[in-house]
Amino acid sequence: MPRPEVLERIKSAEEEADEIVALADNDRDERIAEARERAEEIRTEAEQEARELKERRLEEAREEIDAECEQVLEAGEQEREELAERARKRVGDVTDHVVDLFQEDVHAQT
Repeated sequence: MPRPEVLERIKSAEEEADEIVALADNDRDERIAEARERAEEIRTEAEQEARELKERRLEEAREEIDAECEQVLEAGEQEREELAERARKRVGDVTDHVVDLFQEDVHAQT
């Protein structure tokens, strides 16, 4: 094979190799761009899911707190009613005791 033909074939092979490298570079750049876009989509979706989960958990916590608060209030109301009832039952005894003390004090002064 004559030398000019060999040189021409080498030049042609180099050009073909350059084209293949350029295509590979373009393909790589496109894949990287697509991967970055997908990563951004995944990040955005994950952030949205995290916000939704946070809101659900906050709502559940609020509901639990409201229920517990209601139970505490009901228990307090029941205890107040029991104390008031016991106090009403003792009014007569206390009144008698106060009258007795008053009478003792009056007799002690006379």
